Amino acid sequence: MGPKRIGNVHLTKNLFGLSLACSLVSRTPARVAGFLLAASLAMPQLAAAGDYQLGPLDKLNIRVAEWQTVDGTFRDWSAINGEYSIGPGGTLSVPFVGDMQAAGKTTAEVASAIGLALQRKLALPDKPEASVEMAQFRPFYISGEVQNPGQFPFVPDLTVLKAISIAGGIRRNADYGPQLGKDLVTAKGSYDIYDDQRIRLLVKRARIDADLAGKTSFEVPKEIEGDPRLPPIVADEMAILVSDQKSLKLKLDALDDLKGVLQAEIESLQKKITNQQKQVDLAEKQAESIGPLAQKGLVANARLLSSQQSVTDLQGKILDYETAILTAKQSISKAEQDAIDARNSLNSTLTANRQQAEADLNEATLKAGMQKGLIAQASDPATAASMTGDQEPALLYSLVRVANGKTSEVEAKEDTPVLPGDVIKVKLAPTASQ
Repeated sequence: MGPKRIGNVHLTKNLFGLSLACSLVSRTPARVAGFLLAASLAMPQLAAAGDYQLGPLDKLNIRVAEWQTVDGTFRDWSAINGEYSIGPGGTLSVPFVGDMQAAGKTTAEVASAIGLALQRKLALPDKPEASVEMAQFRPFYISGEVQNPGQFPFVPDLTVLKAISIAGGIRRNADYGPQLGKDLVTAKGSYDIYDDQRIRLLVKRARIDADLAGKTSFEVPKEIEGDPRLPPIVADEMAILVSDQKSLKLKLDALDDLKGVLQAEIESLQKKITNQQKQVDLAEKQAESIGPLAQKGLVANARLLSSQQSVTDLQGKILDYETAILTAKQSISKAEQDAIDARNSLNSTLTANRQQAEADLNEATLKAGMQKGLIAQASDPATAASMTGDQEPALLYSLVRVANGKTSEVEAKEDTPVLPGDVIKVKLAPTASQ
């Protein structure tokens, strides 16, 4: 499902949102004013609470840039920019920031916290500017006497009646029997799929953690120990772990070998310089002894010049050897930097993979839990027994909502507003005999 945005304007309390809003207002003021009015009417829960309060499974687009005071320019932090999901515990995991509590906060509060955390952790002179905007609201769920129970994308101004319409309307009596059996089979199949994904992602996360720590093996999470599906999953992840570490080791060993060759070359050149210096000393002494004889005319001047030229040539070779030593030392420094880059590249890839695995695990866990609830609903004998009549059934509605970390269930009507993350229960009213 692609990212969704409310209108074409994102009202954020940071530099990016302010500049974008000002730019749009200067060009199309009527359109912006219309958007603000529509937003206030379409989302009464936001108007009452101020800004939208984030919660688990909300997806955010985060962009961070740092103001460079010296250059007078912005530097885009591409390593952080991207789409992030808030986990079931209400935490948001951002590189260089770590886990931070996002549930119950607004996008502006999260943006400010990210910028402040980056400045403190990296000791930056200027606070990076973070832009946080909604990419996708967390879904709502509906179960019970509807044609298509399950998870659906949240839309503004959603009520219980609209949610039932999105789920295909009320389940009809004539189709109830076959539909009930179909729902049960579908829910069981979906649960098996999501539960299998959950187990695979738990093992994958354990493997990535071990890889980041440089370990040669990893332990299966205790919550899934003894599961019969584990052996092939663990074997696959273990093969990936061995492959990653083997690849890194080969690169580092090759660089170590190169440094060894270069170091041996340096030592050889230093020995040559020592020998060459001895020859220079001998040649200089010879030139010194010939000099007085040449002045007295006992030796030809050509011989003196030849001796001096020999000294110059020998000294030139020493300079060539010293230049070769500097080149070899530079190559050693580059090999050491390549080794650091190889480790950093693997760690960066593993960190990104862990973040994605964490988001996928959260989603699979929630979906598996929802399908488990649907299985219980479809397996309830009282539900089937109450639908034997031909008259339109009387229905009862309720909302299960998490607020401030507490779950509560309240009665609802058709016009009751629905918030992201709510679970709508549609039940049959008890008959007179019941």
